Amino acid sequence: MSTIASAQPLPLTTLRRALNGAPLWSVAVVVSIAVLVLAPLVSLLRIAAQGEATLWAQVTADVLPAALLDTGMLLAGVAILAGTVGIGTAWLVTAHRFPGRRVLAAMLPLPLAVPTYITAYIYVEIFDAAGPVQMGLRSLMGWTSRGDYWFPEIRSVYGCIFVMSAVLYPYVYLAARVMFLTQSASMIEVARTLGASRLRLFRVIAIPLARPALAVGLSLALLEALNDIGASEYLGVRTLTVSIFTTWLNRGSLAGAAQIACVMLAIVIGLIAIERYGRRERRYALSTRRPRVTQPVRLSGGAGWLATLFCALPVLMGFLLPISFLAREVLRRGFAEQVDDAFLNHLLTTIGLSGAATVATLAFGIVLVTASRLARLHLTKIALAIAGIGYAVPGTVLALGLLTPLVAIDTSLGTLWQMLTGERVGLILMGSAGGIVIAYLVRFLPIATGSLSAGLARVSPGIEDAGRILGAKPRELVLRIQIPLLRPALASAALLVFVDCIKELSATLLLRPLNTETLATLVYGHASRGAFEDGSLAALVIVLVGLLPVIQLVRSAEAGPKKAASTSPSGS
Repeated sequence: MSTIASAQPLPLTTLRRALNGAPLWSVAVVVSIAVLVLAPLVSLLRIAAQGEATLWAQVTADVLPAALLDTGMLLAGVAILAGTVGIGTAWLVTAHRFPGRRVLAAMLPLPLAVPTYITAYIYVEIFDAAGPVQMGLRSLMGWTSRGDYWFPEIRSVYGCIFVMSAVLYPYVYLAARVMFLTQSASMIEVARTLGASRLRLFRVIAIPLARPALAVGLSLALLEALNDIGASEYLGVRTLTVSIFTTWLNRGSLAGAAQIACVMLAIVIGLIAIERYGRRERRYALSTRRPRVTQPVRLSGGAGWLATLFCALPVLMGFLLPISFLAREVLRRGFAEQVDDAFLNHLLTTIGLSGAATVATLAFGIVLVTASRLARLHLTKIALAIAGIGYAVPGTVLALGLLTPLVAIDTSLGTLWQMLTGERVGLILMGSAGGIVIAYLVRFLPIATGSLSAGLARVSPGIEDAGRILGAKPRELVLRIQIPLLRPALASAALLVFVDCIKELSATLLLRPLNTETLATLVYGHASRGAFEDGSLAALVIVLVGLLPVIQLVRSAEAGPKKAASTSPSGS
């Protein structure tokens, strides 16, 4: 009996050894959240596999060729234009001095506050055939037909490339700006001594050293372009996202939409792989002995004013023009007249959904980050990486993948409720606000975990080790040490998640309950009816709220390099 009794704890002892002393609950939490993120993707593959072979043949013949062509042209155009503008402006404001440089350096990231779909609606109002630009050109040049024009229509794939690049270039700009600010002056000085020109310095030294960060920034811009549905649909570009939307809702083919979504998911995986390849085995750090950064060179005369113009145009086209148009429309229609009961209800709905999703995302993020910190295992690292793929999944694909899991949860809850009360209950999550909150949670959880992980990484493990020596349990380590130290990162993560929830259109459009509008879907609805001006106040609110995290992002991006420069020997 004693032998049997002593043998019973062995499985638990073996498990504890395998977990390297980590709390079992921490490993279970990390793995469970990873499963939550993977569930929509597994469901998506299952729905796609249920489609008949004739359906896939029809999709590949009628839908995919045009969708892949438009999507490929859009991504290639955004990569070229947004990459050129982002890298060029970042190098100019970092390595040179010219009129208006400081103001432009602060304003260049501001287009991130304007969602792509709002910019598309505004540009159609301004540059379409009935807009003021074409009307003025026809009056000035005497044009009478479309054949007289040499430039493409705004409602085209080229117009879509221009619109998205005007909004998404800051992803590349911010990544390049930080890397250019932290590049050592000694490398630049040696190259100048050897007779290298400014253009050669930029091409041979600055760009290769910044390539890892540029790969990240460019991949984020392309993922945002791929996720968009409002701008591409409105501008007549039949991307994969638009094809999923129309196949699902207009044609009533859920399996066909899932098959297109799988193709889109493969492209997302390809973009992530390219980003990883672009920064493989590449690291760059300032010298600990002499962290002196490059000093900008003054551009005089015409060169300086050309630099000012090159940096001012993206700010004008991506931020000043859209926000001026919205402000003019709001003032012209009367602010008080637009703030009626319906608008306030939509505003409260938006704040309620975004607030609930932010609280849930932060709660899951705290549990995920603290649990993975306690369980320092290879398994938890993999699970944490899986939990971080939600942001890369387009909202349309995520909404489609959530259908089956949400219905399964509703069925289980309904069965349990009927067993307990004898009454039937309808759908709880599917077709309700709960479904939208879950979609926001899965999609924006990586933002919370990224911010919280960065904040916790600054905390020395010695603090936690000291707590363990004093007898603190894992729960006490989390509540008394980790969470108090995470408060600054919590505030930053909460702001980023809240604003992204307010701007999210794709998942909200597909999962919202009947007669429920957020500010994003309200703007989309007015634009679809050809009356975008009626939603100008909602669009302006989205843009103004979106300015807060952009300003915070600019400050944090500039703070690190400035601190490094101020503590260098040359700056002391």
